[in-house]
Amino acid sequence: MNPPDAWNMLREFTDARIALGRSGASLPTHEVLRFGLAHAQARDAVHQPFDSETLARQLQALGLQTLEAHSAAADRHIYLNRPDLGRMLSEESRSALTAARVPAHDLLLVVGDGLSSHAVHRQSVGLIKALLPYMETLGISLAPVVLAHQSRVALGDDIGETLNSKAVAILIGERPGLSSPDSLGVYLTWRPERKRLESDRNCISNIRPEGLNYEAAAFKLAWLLEQAFLRRLTGVRLKDESDNPALHGRVTPRVPLR
Repeated sequence: MNPPDAWNMLREFTDARIALGRSGASLPTHEVLRFGLAHAQARDAVHQPFDSETLARQLQALGLQTLEAHSAAADRHIYLNRPDLGRMLSEESRSALTAARVPAHDLLLVVGDGLSSHAVHRQSVGLIKALLPYMETLGISLAPVVLAHQSRVALGDDIGETLNSKAVAILIGERPGLSSPDSLGVYLTWRPERKRLESDRNCISNIRPEGLNYEAAAFKLAWLLEQAFLRRLTGVRLKDESDNPALHGRVTPRVPLR
């Protein structure tokens, strides 16, 4: 009898592909099939159409208005081959957002399909629902949520500049992994504009029930928002200290945020 594999117990704590076993010099058939399924799920997540209409209804049930926008990438094929076009608004969307005459506001939430609309469909509404009580506590006013098609992260800055937002947080589907085709990321920018650099944003990653849950992600985002409004900055100069025990359980403005 072979001794028990010491790695087996670790499988309870991770989705990583460990302790797969072997059949001769290869993997067992069931592990090969599991790998093929995970790869197919990742590909499907990239190509699944963005169902913005359903999301709009779900957000309206939370009392939030919505707008739609499209990047300069006209379709998925162009989006995947021209990342630069996914970072900027189409001229039609820029004109439509300008014509919407969105009132003055503090924070713009953008929900973009990114590289996994599957993640956006599953996680975005739950995260926003968990975030709303913090926004009320902090006194941060919200613009209508913009649902963005064929979006890259920087599209949030373009939309935020167009709507004259003080800050923008884009909720976007992350590149699917072989164990996480439904992972959502959030990127926060203070005073968004098209010239912003990657280093000007804060990122919260792996938002999903099996990773960073909605409540924890909402707390992190609220903490970063509070600090962004107090310090008037985001990015590498704003370190995420939301897990500091001295700050845990409290996100309240110490000075007026405006």
